Amino acid sequence: MGGFRFEQCGNIEGLYLVEPQVFADERGYNFEAYHAGSFREAGLDMVFVQDNLSMSAKGTLRGMHFQKNYQQGKLVCVVCGEVFDAVVDIREGSRTYGQWFGTVLSAEKKNMLYVPEGFAHGFLVLSDTAVFSYKLSEHYHPEDESGIPWNDETVGIRWPIPEDMTVLTSERDSCHPAFGEGSALKPKRNRKTMGAAAHENVMDETGSGRMEHQKFFQNNE
Repeated sequence: MGGFRFEQCGNIEGLYLVEPQVFADERGYNFEAYHAGSFREAGLDMVFVQDNLSMSAKGTLRGMHFQKNYQQGKLVCVVCGEVFDAVVDIREGSRTYGQWFGTVLSAEKKNMLYVPEGFAHGFLVLSDTAVFSYKLSEHYHPEDESGIPWNDETVGIRWPIPEDMTVLTSERDSCHPAFGEGSALKPKRNRKTMGAAAHENVMDETGSGRMEHQKFFQNNE
């Protein structure tokens, strides 16, 4: 049973959209959310050691997070609701360093994003609420956490924020140092040098607009 479709995200090496094969009938549906062998066959061989779930209200923006020394690869998806998920390549030596990618993940689509070590990650909740699932290749180390501003002007992520949406973020996420101020991560051993020409990658954006900023929520994501 099962199966997956893997699609590399633009020219960013190691970053993949994942779509599972879904079996549905009048009773409902069933699918494999993860299968280590299938991922290995596709060359995606991260070993996951921790699963997290978070629930967030509409307008919540968590990001852009990373760990400097205990780098976390991730497989992320939405169990309930819809989010705009974004990552920034901060791998030192990558030819797509500083490039961002964004896509809509939703419970309806059942799509996932496979994020290797060396990326900053964040998401914006588009639905009334969203339950977000993370598989992580490294445990959470609070003393090692860092980030870059979700609205960093150099990176320039195009968040699909409607004019009537109030963005809810944490005090910590309002105070991250700007991109380039210590955000480059050295690649882990046995990870080959990243390649490809830099450009923006955007999929399934839902709109854009001005934003009102409020402080809300404090935790590791």
